[in-house]
Amino acid sequence: MSDNLINIENLTFGYGKELLHKGINMQFQKGKVSAIMGGSGSGKTTILKLIGGQIKPNSGSVSIDGQVVHDQNLSGIYQLRRKMGMLFQHGALFTDLSVYENVAFPMREHTDLPENIIKDLVLMKLNAVGLRGSYKLMPTELSGGMARRVALARAIALDPDIIMYDEPFAGLDPISMAVICDLIRTLNDALGATSIIVTHDVAETFSFADYIYFVADGVVAAEGSPKQLMASKLPFVKQFIHSEKDGPVPFHVAAPSYNSDLAL
Repeated sequence: MSDNLINIENLTFGYGKELLHKGINMQFQKGKVSAIMGGSGSGKTTILKLIGGQIKPNSGSVSIDGQVVHDQNLSGIYQLRRKMGMLFQHGALFTDLSVYENVAFPMREHTDLPENIIKDLVLMKLNAVGLRGSYKLMPTELSGGMARRVALARAIALDPDIIMYDEPFAGLDPISMAVICDLIRTLNDALGATSIIVTHDVAETFSFADYIYFVADGVVAAEGSPKQLMASKLPFVKQFIHSEKDGPVPFHVAAPSYNSDLAL
């Protein structure tokens, strides 16, 4: 039996005539933390949407545990999503609900558990992210790092097989970032989950991820363990990892000559 929980095979996707992905192949192993990295606009978050069934590929396939996502009807999509937890960029907490109610929301939405069991589970999830003492607070009373941790508690509320993170480190101070890194690794191992992180943050991701995909120009430009990619001689990978301004990824968007624009 394959160790891959998610398989993306020869996937193409685009808006209109513009292709964002041109034959992407990725495999995400059970129990592993994998990262998708690349420049802004390279379609990293779009891959998470394809896995979640929010959008359909132009061609190719995304399958979860042998089930092709875009072949499912609405009921089938909801069943697959029951296996997923999602940490949205900036947390996306419900601003009118308390910390407790935010974490309880997916339990009430997807289960018939009695309130006393939901209470035990909510406090357990909040304790796992170090915020049991903040369960009465409203999202407006939380710092950025605390809000991200509450969102993480909500993402793992149903003990998902798959946890997806969209830019989990954006806007965090170094201490909060270190806490989130540790939580992603610890929770993945404790739940035996398959975690996928979309991020730009090289140092943090390389410190705990098992496998990394670099996406550029619509394809997987490089892949491997952090150690393998640190040793990579590929110009794109070197430029990205070492934050070099000169390399195959240009600063300027393609444009006519400056003089021709001035003449308009």
